[in-house]
Amino acid sequence: MPKYTLTINKKQYIVEADSDVPLVWILRDYVGLKGTKFGCGIASCGACTIHLNGNTARSCQLRISTLPANAQITTIEGISEKGYHVVQQAWLEIQVPQCGYCQSGQIMSAVALLKQKPNPTDKEIDKAMAGNLCRCGTYDRIRKAIHLAAEIESGIKNGSK
Repeated sequence: MPKYTLTINKKQYIVEADSDVPLVWILRDYVGLKGTKFGCGIASCGACTIHLNGNTARSCQLRISTLPANAQITTIEGISEKGYHVVQQAWLEIQVPQCGYCQSGQIMSAVALLKQKPNPTDKEIDKAMAGNLCRCGTYDRIRKAIHLAAEIESGIKNGSK
């Protein structure tokens, strides 16, 4: 079985796995990072969203053998070096989750959106989050939380928080 060296959340892991194993299972079963969820297996629901070299990616469709050399993988466990990320803070304040299953993927997409657009409009939020399904229908709270995270981040950058 081939061995792969992966950088996940700024830490190196050596994984021995078949070449066709999806990254979601590498993260969950081989590395023990359970925050990334398996949802549909066809990249339609967004529950398995991670960041690959700074961009969102669906880990259920990424085979370990197809990952780019020196890939930087970030999971929900790695978005903040200490405490909660501002998006997670906003999620808690707005009380976004209902069942919570999709939330790690939602948060990963929201973090990526705010890196690209620090103050997104409702339309930009809806477009960026469209690939993340929430069976509980918490979309309004998700949108509010993204706006709140943008406000928190703006306050931090302006020195008022």
